Amino acid sequence: MQYLALTSLLSLVFSAPLAHAAVNGACSVNGTPGVCLASASCTGSGGTTHVGFCPNDPADIKCCTKTACGSGGNCRFTSSCSTGNIASGMFFADIVDSYLNADGNIVGLCPGPTDFKCCLPASTGGGACPPAINSATVSLIKEFEGFVARPAPDPIGLPTVGYGHLCQTTSCSEAGAFPLTEARATTLLLSDSRVATSCLNTAISRNVRLNANQFGALTSWTFNVGCGNMRSSSLLSRLNAGEAPNTVAAQELPKWNKAGGQVLAGLTRRRAAEVVLFQTASSVIAHPC
Repeated sequence: MQYLALTSLLSLVFSAPLAHAAVNGACSVNGTPGVCLASASCTGSGGTTHVGFCPNDPADIKCCTKTACGSGGNCRFTSSCSTGNIASGMFFADIVDSYLNADGNIVGLCPGPTDFKCCLPASTGGGACPPAINSATVSLIKEFEGFVARPAPDPIGLPTVGYGHLCQTTSCSEAGAFPLTEARATTLLLSDSRVATSCLNTAISRNVRLNANQFGALTSWTFNVGCGNMRSSSLLSRLNAGEAPNTVAAQELPKWNKAGGQVLAGLTRRRAAEVVLFQTASSVIAHPC
């Protein structure tokens, strides 16, 4: 009788319909991993929604996939990231897009729960080189650039949009539709910042060791003054000569507070903030990478 009871129980278990993923649960679309989310949360993060893969949830909950994140990565649950080279994922409305946090993990690249992250390709260097800027750097740049939803002249008359994106054409068509969303503006900022980080990475001697905050402060400065000015600066030559980085930054960054030959209060404040960030300790090494 015990045998019959056991077999009856097993029959009930295996004949029961399988439960589908709940909100924030896993789903899959033709082998592509996803997460069940509200449509707005998915598309707002750059993801793609797919109908019918989270059928037990409310009508607006769909399987959200995002096949591109970081540097050659894709969004998936950490348990399925075979390379083990993962970057943190946070809900998009909180962070908007991608950058490194204080622990050196990229946050905001993927929608959904915190264990749905950007799975990066295997890398002997532990990630992209040069690395993406950290959250403190993103916040600093955003604070001083300000958000502009439509193209407008900056303090010296150059057409900019978003968080300091310099328009490449009169219509600024490369930025996307206007009014620009903060999500799109952050994407532009991160793309633009790669120009600055690449310039710094090649210009700074590999003998110079910089943490994520130091590298981020220099990225903010280079983003603002341009690669050419960075390369010809005494700041760079002093760093490469082996002088103490914190001393060099404190003495050299404040000099860059002029635009059009005029001292600007905003630039003076920005340089001071960059010095503070530069001198903030971090265990994450950004250069050399």
